[in-house]
Amino acid sequence: MAYINENERYCTKCGTLFETRELEGEGTVQYCPRCKEDHFPVFNTACSMIVVDPKEKKILLIKQYGRDWYALVAGYVNRGEDAENTVRREVMEETGMVAREISFNRSKYFERSNTLMLNWTVYVEDASALKPNWEIDSCSWFTFEEARANIKPGSLAEWFLDSWLDSQK
Repeated sequence: MAYINENERYCTKCGTLFETRELEGEGTVQYCPRCKEDHFPVFNTACSMIVVDPKEKKILLIKQYGRDWYALVAGYVNRGEDAENTVRREVMEETGMVAREISFNRSKYFERSNTLMLNWTVYVEDASALKPNWEIDSCSWFTFEEARANIKPGSLAEWFLDSWLDSQK
């Protein structure tokens, strides 16, 4: 039997193996025959940010967790938190900078971590306030084209960055 999400095969209330069924207007859902309840998808939600110094027209890229490639600043949305607050909080926590202006770019589901990634542009108030926290191994400011050349190839971060840069032309 095929499951909608292999990581969610059993009912969280009673432990019964889910069945799948068509639910009018919703498509295929997981169903618990014991509880007689439909179960809708559960996934993580995270935000990634294209952090921009508006004065110098540069983008901040970071390296984390011992990896040798550049990525975007990112973090998970906490329970009860809206995405806009996540963006402001993560930028402040990871970089020490204040988000002056934020705008939503696009989203994409990332199957490997079962995460809906929401991408934002963040214009910071003062780039000189950059003070990376312990989560960041190193970081650098790049011109728009340097950022495109230095982001990890084939990554979701590259897809978000390239989409945003292409929209700026």
